[in-house]
Amino acid sequence: MPAGPQARIPLVAYILTGAVAVIGANSLVLAPIAPEVARTLGVSVQIVMVASAAFGLGTAASALFLARFIDRFGAWRLMRLAFATLALALAASAVAPTATLLAVAQLVAGLAAGVALPAIYSGAALVAPAGRENETVGIVLVGWTLSMVAGVSLSAVLADILNWRAVYGCVSVLAAAAVIALTVSNRRDVTSASVVVQPFAALSIPGVVPLLAACGAFMAAFYGTYGYIGDHATSGLGRPVSYNGLLAVLYGLGFGSAVFLDRLMQRFEPRLLLPLVFLGVACIYAILAGLAWSFAAIAFCVFLWGLANHLGLNLLIVRLTAIDPSRRGAIMGLNSAITYLAAFAGTLAFGPVYAEYGFAAVSVSAGALVVFAALAARG
Repeated sequence: MPAGPQARIPLVAYILTGAVAVIGANSLVLAPIAPEVARTLGVSVQIVMVASAAFGLGTAASALFLARFIDRFGAWRLMRLAFATLALALAASAVAPTATLLAVAQLVAGLAAGVALPAIYSGAALVAPAGRENETVGIVLVGWTLSMVAGVSLSAVLADILNWRAVYGCVSVLAAAAVIALTVSNRRDVTSASVVVQPFAALSIPGVVPLLAACGAFMAAFYGTYGYIGDHATSGLGRPVSYNGLLAVLYGLGFGSAVFLDRLMQRFEPRLLLPLVFLGVACIYAILAGLAWSFAAIAFCVFLWGLANHLGLNLLIVRLTAIDPSRRGAIMGLNSAITYLAAFAGTLAFGPVYAEYGFAAVSVSAGALVVFAALAARG
């Protein structure tokens, strides 16, 4: 494959996009179908959502303790194994007779996702043509847009037409299709002959800790804000629940639209550009705080928020994967673990802030976290 900025992005990058979309779909589909799941299983929605927490816990634990084996056995091999496991776990979710077994199935799905995501990001770095790293990672990240825009909306429709079990059945089929696509792509693994590092050993690599700190602050700000913006629109601004779906779609469209800026970003040094992008995200949070009384303003900001978050996540992954290629899997495993722990911590910590002071205070707090992320990413 020719090097240089004109080298073609390989087809396998788009396969990785689909792989991200499958994981994203599973992580997002439960919320809109939770009432139907609860009715069928005879439990409360809160008990059903324990399955979502189990998925997040499994993902964080797997990313921390298992993703380090990517460097030893290869990203593509572990990707295929992870998606085969994910397909089985999703099939088990589709036929789960109780909420407890649904949570167990989703825990297994999380264990698979915790290996798959760092392997996907490592694979994206491996196949990226020289000079087009940002574009390649950006294309792969579009999978999150597909899962948010298509997955969330279609899951609700499918649950209405058939039932919630059909949703998990379809995602299971997509996971199996990902296994086939990854196998047919016939990518050869690049493995490391070094001994597999311990879970936290990658923290000793220069440059890793500041970027992981930036990741934690950046993700906690996102999940903490995203978790309460829907209730603010409904309870605070009196909008119907359907408007929350609109916000999710606008965020996803903004996130996906940023792919057209990835080539432009390639012209700049990621080390210098990432703090500036984080500061831009902080400004968006400030605008959200100032215009929290206007749904139209919030909707516009959500689109910009998605766009800016794509750029920030892209640059963060490019920087992390470039630190030490021989330990890329371990580093990206820590990144995924931090991401899911930040999702838990951000949602939990921002709850009292929202309850006591409202959505504007949540946005200000998120902005402060992202300013910290910008400072941490300067190195």
